[in-house]
Amino acid sequence: MLKDILIALVLVIAAFLVVVAAQPSEFRVERTTTMAAPADVVFTQVNDLHKWDAWSPWAKLDPDAKVTFAGPDAGKDAAMSWSGNDKVGEGKMTIVESHPNDAIKIEVDFTKPFEGSIGSEFGFKPNGDTTDVSWAMTGHRTFVQKAFCLVMNGDKMLSGDIEKGLAQLKSVAEQGKS
Repeated sequence: MLKDILIALVLVIAAFLVVVAAQPSEFRVERTTTMAAPADVVFTQVNDLHKWDAWSPWAKLDPDAKVTFAGPDAGKDAAMSWSGNDKVGEGKMTIVESHPNDAIKIEVDFTKPFEGSIGSEFGFKPNGDTTDVSWAMTGHRTFVQKAFCLVMNGDKMLSGDIEKGLAQLKSVAEQGKS
């Protein structure tokens, strides 16, 4: 009986490992929303990292996080580093491409609680008096990260953060804050 239980346990573990290995290493999670604001207003909120505190889904997780800025005030090569509690960790993000009122690409490097990098891409499409804003996060997952995302539904967690950030960005942009 004990032998049968051990064999069953080994088979379950082996099946889980096969399922994890079969998961794609590359990921892309993207959401889009329409904002009643011109593209230049929304673009400015994203392109200036100093303004992220007003709408970022992670900004309120640690109000005492230490944040520093480097490079230009906005646009390509603008960078922001942070160090905070376990919810926000530590890392740096740098704008690597900035095309006015069209697209922004950001490289995000995490150092705590884990090391890794992801890409963050924003697109701005004027649509009459509104702007369709897309936010995508892309990256590569290790075997352990694939297992975590399978068990904890990492894509759902990430998409929830993106949706929250877009909703907060929409609120700020539609109020005309700049």
